[in-house]
Amino acid sequence: MEGALSLKGLHHLTAVSADIRTNYRFYTETMGMRLVKRSVNQDDVRAYHLFYADAVGSPGTDVTFFDWAVPSEQRGSRSIVRTHLRVNGSEALAWWEGRLAEVGVRSNGVTERDDRLVLDFEDPEGQRLTLIDDGGAGVDSIPWMESAVPPEHQIRGLGPVVLSVPRIDATEVVLTRVMGMQQTRIYRAADLGMQRVVVFEMGGGGPHAEVHVAVQPREQPARPGAGGVHHVAFRTPNESEYEAWVERLDEIGIPNSGRVNRYYFKSLYFREPNGILFEIATDGPGFAVDEDPEHLGESIALPPFLEPRREEIEANLKSID
Repeated sequence: MEGALSLKGLHHLTAVSADIRTNYRFYTETMGMRLVKRSVNQDDVRAYHLFYADAVGSPGTDVTFFDWAVPSEQRGSRSIVRTHLRVNGSEALAWWEGRLAEVGVRSNGVTERDDRLVLDFEDPEGQRLTLIDDGGAGVDSIPWMESAVPPEHQIRGLGPVVLSVPRIDATEVVLTRVMGMQQTRIYRAADLGMQRVVVFEMGGGGPHAEVHVAVQPREQPARPGAGGVHHVAFRTPNESEYEAWVERLDEIGIPNSGRVNRYYFKSLYFREPNGILFEIATDGPGFAVDEDPEHLGESIALPPFLEPRREEIEANLKSID
């Protein structure tokens, strides 16, 4: 890739929930994450957009959900099929194995995959999650002191996302030649039905900066729905590099959204060749731009362009508390 333009890692991942109250309880209570932004989908203001993260919503720590009353996802290829969440150390994974069992969430037990310890489970709607031991590597997070999870065992942020594609050729071109990633290794995950998983790294690499691509030619295309992932976003540190990404996609001729101001960050959307939605997002200005950091997520936050519609928007939203 020409120049020094480089993605720094994962920014956030956005999934779909058809049961937002249960979703809220699971991610804040069971998973111990903080609701750092209680907002709406800016393109569909009838739906909540909830952001769960570390104590301050650091880039790379948030998992977000759209509140859509849709059927469950029909699993398949051409989609994001698994989301990893980072924890530090085998003791943390052992603690989580016990916690999940205690609250009635079935897991497959701690095992090793791609030379890392992992713990697979699903949320109440079938969202496929894996806790992964990052060994203290990757982006640091800020513990949320009001969490039910002890600080040393809290989720430290996003780990690798796993894509499923029938053929890797075109996807590899986008990841490497367009997005500047490096292919680093290949592994097998037979327990997940994946015979070949190719790993791509961003920036300096590490579990916070990896995309894993499972090649699954026999899988039917997924049908989007609840329990599925909508898109994954990658970090660019500032607006000048964000502008360079806009120019790069336009120069190459990749169809994209153009500049989108989400208020908490700037976004740029496009699809890789199998139709999986990617986003490039700036690190700032962050979630404290319109709320006291001590009270993030306690009330409905709207970007300035939606403020004139606050009464109408709030009237259509159900309570999640």
